[in-house]
Amino acid sequence: MSGEDVTKISLARISLQNEASPDGEILIMLNRRLLLMTTVFGALAVRASLAGKTIAGETFAVTHNDEEWHKLLTPDQFVILRQAGTENPFTSALLHEERKGNFACVGCDQRLFSSATKFDSGTGWPSFWAPLDHAVGMTNDTTFGMVRTAVHCSRCGGHLGHVFDDGPKPTGLRYCINGLVMRFHPAAA
Repeated sequence: MSGEDVTKISLARISLQNEASPDGEILIMLNRRLLLMTTVFGALAVRASLAGKTIAGETFAVTHNDEEWHKLLTPDQFVILRQAGTENPFTSALLHEERKGNFACVGCDQRLFSSATKFDSGTGWPSFWAPLDHAVGMTNDTTFGMVRTAVHCSRCGGHLGHVFDDGPKPTGLRYCINGLVMRFHPAAA
């Protein structure tokens, strides 16, 4: 039986229409690929169910169903903003944005961060040491066996990224934000 794992499970007095060995054990054959696919899809389902979970009772001024979000966002933006995805590092056009202005949520256009708090963290994502007042909310994120603090837009609930405690003064925080879910608004000249 190459390519397959055979697991013996002893079952007492269970009538199944499977072949049983003389000692009453039923042989269940698990295909490695099926087991791997089930594990992967199960993990993705758990992540999707945790994505976007916010503090109990939190409501948002801007709400849309998935169909409406799909019309408003690109596929990559939808995965990040609505399913807690992450863009690849060093791919955001906003990574090297140095003009004065504000960075806003692509889902609802709420201003999130001032360019005055942006810094080069070397991580590959736009980073800030503080958000604008009341612009973001935070939740615990325990996906992938890590404990992190997820950051979301306080107006639409969209996932933005994570905050870490290894940033510069004055806060010591690093808001590591996906550039695809922000748009830049330059300051008036």
